[in-house]
Amino acid sequence: MHGSSMRRIAMNRRQVILVALVAILVAGFALTVGGCAATQELEQLSAEQRFTRAMDLYRDKSYLDAYEEFRIVTLQFQGSAFADSAQFQMGECRFMREEYLLAAYEYDVLTRTAPTSKLVPEARYKRALSYYRQSPEYYHDQTSTRQAIDEFQSFIEYHPTDSLVTDAEAKISELNTKLARKAFENGITYMHMEYYKSAATEFDFVLEKFHDSPYAEQAQLRKAEAMLKRKKLPEAKTEIEKFFVKYPNSALKQEAESLQKDILSRVAEKPATPSKPPIPQGRTDASNKE
Repeated sequence: MHGSSMRRIAMNRRQVILVALVAILVAGFALTVGGCAATQELEQLSAEQRFTRAMDLYRDKSYLDAYEEFRIVTLQFQGSAFADSAQFQMGECRFMREEYLLAAYEYDVLTRTAPTSKLVPEARYKRALSYYRQSPEYYHDQTSTRQAIDEFQSFIEYHPTDSLVTDAEAKISELNTKLARKAFENGITYMHMEYYKSAATEFDFVLEKFHDSPYAEQAQLRKAEAMLKRKKLPEAKTEIEKFFVKYPNSALKQEAESLQKDILSRVAEKPATPSKPPIPQGRTDASNKE
């Protein structure tokens, strides 16, 4: 009895395993058939239906799946009325995923492949905005900042009447202020290191390139100070006078007056350069050969 029971248990186990295997095969077959049917159904969708499907995925924040659907529209329905919109939305998918460099690329593809599309102005703006989102704090490398400025300026040049121009101009001003701060802070660092010539060069850069930024006023004052530190007294005097002409109501006026007083006192203390005696005819002075 014991041996017979064991054989029956073993047979039951084999039957269970067999039934399970059959069930798995049937389920796999059903999935395969269903998948093929679903694929065939998708392939039969029109450009509009495919685009609508992609937009539904986009609204559900399934950005990767939406991106692939939009890409199919651009590949399979290149001449359709939805191709440019699909290309733009590819950029939007990347943008929403904070993949800004990839987004900038997708927007650029639209402007190059469909230059007459009504979406081109927005694509140019969003390309600039992608670089704007990449712009780091002022103390880091500012390559993306400069790229964003160039892209916003390009957008304004191509679409001067667009409603987004005001925003683009504001962002250019913001980015320029960041570049001005970086140069100004570099100058201050050089001042602390007593590299006064390099400091003056940085302050000059601020004054030339970012004269309308909040850092221009400080740069003008610090340039005068750098010239004083270099013992370039006439230059220091000129730069501090420029400060009072440019910024008569400056909040830094008291500090500027103190610096000016210091410069003028140094000028007064400096002895006049003695004039050289005339060189007799027929003789040469080796120091005048240069």
